[in-house]
Amino acid sequence: MSAMKDEKSEVPEALRPDGEPAVAGPSLAPEERETKAPLRAEQFEELIAKAARADEHWDRLLRTTADLENFKKRAARERQEAIRFANVSLLEKLVPALDNFDMALAAANNSEATSVESLKTGITMIYNQLKNALSEAGLEEIDAARQPFDPNLHEAVSQEQSAEIPEGHVLRQLRKGYKFRERLIRPASVVVARKPDS
Repeated sequence: MSAMKDEKSEVPEALRPDGEPAVAGPSLAPEERETKAPLRAEQFEELIAKAARADEHWDRLLRTTADLENFKKRAARERQEAIRFANVSLLEKLVPALDNFDMALAAANNSEATSVESLKTGITMIYNQLKNALSEAGLEEIDAARQPFDPNLHEAVSQEQSAEIPEGHVLRQLRKGYKFRERLIRPASVVVARKPDS
């Protein structure tokens, strides 16, 4: 044991250029030792240029990150406004129908100038105007009359015997059904035909 200590004490400590003992570490290969040499003027200038480019890239990254955050906030705000005001275009189309209803009610209250036929004509015009506005917005009527019964689109209220309409077909539609594009809003209420009792 003591012999080993003596051997270690005989090994001289490596000194740094400033005279302090060097920290023991892995020995450097000759090519690695060469890189520790002092920098030449060209290398120093190249390092300064690289540092300037790194600062420029860092500033650009900070600006881009800030722009992205601002874009996200603006997109979220626009999305909330779009949801909030989604029905504006539909309401703009329905307002003229309300105006016509007001005029029809005013005409109906003036019994001297109103005939049943003119009132009927006015209501028909309003109905068509309202129907067209809703159709342009994507509302579709479900035409169930004499169609095969479809539980995805129709709601059977009852069954009736019929010799004219095939069994399982819609005999009569009691209330219209509606779809918004491909989505069912309300099924059509129908009476389904069945074979007459023999």
